[in-house]
Amino acid sequence: MGAILETAILEMGRRQGKKSFCPSKVVQWVFPQAWPYFMPDIKEAMMQLYRQGKISVTQSGRQVPKDSIPEGPVEITLCSKT
Repeated sequence: MGAILETAILEMGRRQGKKSFCPSKVVQWVFPQAWPYFMPDIKEAMMQLYRQGKISVTQSGRQVPKDSIPEGPVEITLCSKT
């Protein structure tokens, strides 16, 4: 599941360009009927990509720590080198 969600995050990032987006938008796109069930999975995939330096994850305009799973709303931005 992780690889599918990582690919979906990167694809949405490509589509958004420099605009940020929230992880819930990714799972709503991939799993429109059951997206709430996939929120823990998308956060794991998001943090994996963040640790790899492929995306940036911010909360209230600040980078989130890479060693935890953030609670509450976050924004994803694709890094330009990806």
